[in-house]
Amino acid sequence: MPPADSPLSEVVTIARDLIRIDTTNHGGGHAKGEREAAEYVGAYLESIGLTPTYFEPIPRRTNVMTRIPGRNPDKPALVVHGHLDVVPAIAEDWSVDPFAGEIRDGMLWGRGAVDMKNMDAMILTSVADILRSGEQPERDLILTFFADEENGGVEGSELVVRDHPEWFAGATEAISEVGGYSIAVGERRAYLLQVGEKALIWIRLVARGRAAHGSSYHFDNAVTALAKAVAALGSTQWPVSLTPATTEMLARLGELADIGSTDPDAIAATAGTAAGFLRSSFRTTTNPTGLTAGYKHNVIPDRAEALIDVRVLPGTEEAALEDIRRIVGEGIDVEIVHQDIGLEVPFSGDLVGAMVAALGRHDPGVPVVPYLLGGGTDNKALAGLGIEGYGFAPLRLPAGFDFTGMFHGVDERVPLDALEFGQSVLTDLLRSY
Repeated sequence: MPPADSPLSEVVTIARDLIRIDTTNHGGGHAKGEREAAEYVGAYLESIGLTPTYFEPIPRRTNVMTRIPGRNPDKPALVVHGHLDVVPAIAEDWSVDPFAGEIRDGMLWGRGAVDMKNMDAMILTSVADILRSGEQPERDLILTFFADEENGGVEGSELVVRDHPEWFAGATEAISEVGGYSIAVGERRAYLLQVGEKALIWIRLVARGRAAHGSSYHFDNAVTALAKAVAALGSTQWPVSLTPATTEMLARLGELADIGSTDPDAIAATAGTAAGFLRSSFRTTTNPTGLTAGYKHNVIPDRAEALIDVRVLPGTEEAALEDIRRIVGEGIDVEIVHQDIGLEVPFSGDLVGAMVAALGRHDPGVPVVPYLLGGGTDNKALAGLGIEGYGFAPLRLPAGFDFTGMFHGVDERVPLDALEFGQSVLTDLLRSY
């Protein structure tokens, strides 16, 4: 807990402390700091009278959980989860130390300020507020903080669900990151509530050729073949395909913006800085993210590889892979590195109603709009247990603030008052639902 004379609110202090624990996940089992972050979370839970349980299936890949009894044990439990790892940050590209947790211009800066140590802090302090007041939540809460989310959860949530499904006994719903934040639609504010996510398929393209001297007259060059395939796939304009969530989102945004067009991209443009996030939910995306080839300037290599981050709408995985193989053409191997499922759950029911009502009590009259996340969360692992997951990390953000651009971006930061607003809304939800 922060010192009694701390000028910062508790939620800001906890978020800052977590940012200062470098939990960079480089993928492929290469991560650091997750045990220290989990121990910090565990110590905080103990300080408010809870008993943490740890699970470290792989050395230093630490997950932590606690269960809080609710007033009504007959109601299904709610999972409230976060992840403790972050993507890498290249320090020289930032205007601040990405792991210093600096407070500047009314904002908390650092890797994880948005994704997602902000919500980790909101979860902890919301529960603390409820327990310190001598209350209980309405239903059992299962707080879980996972490792390895930024590598698809293969050494985090997937192993927890496989080896300790009993952690989630009695739970039917979950909330986590990337939803509940505000966007500007023209002059109006609206909140996006995440009701699903695209499926993730990480693939590797492999081209093979014939090794030769760099000065050769040579037409069997693996690098050339790979470059053509990468350019073809990376520049593909995938067609728009709308799910129930995106159809409803477009209808609501179009009404808010009072726009005559029915074109999805035009409607998404009314959401300002969030437009790119929304557009990615209308179609498959195939973004090249890495290239590997060669070992010396004067040697033509016989192998070249590219990494492609593929995100597809739920249920279209096999069709998308078939299209990808056609686009890259013969002679290019398509290897699946990692694949998980897509999700979409209803924008209806008691939990959705409770989230909308909680936002309404703290920001009256502002509409809430469902959307499909172009990325992924640990909700996909919980779905294997029949748990429906939503994104609800509430933040009231200033107009023009490029919040969605902060995810995995440079100079990641979150306004302090947005963090405090979110903690109040989340406390309200967890106390009443």
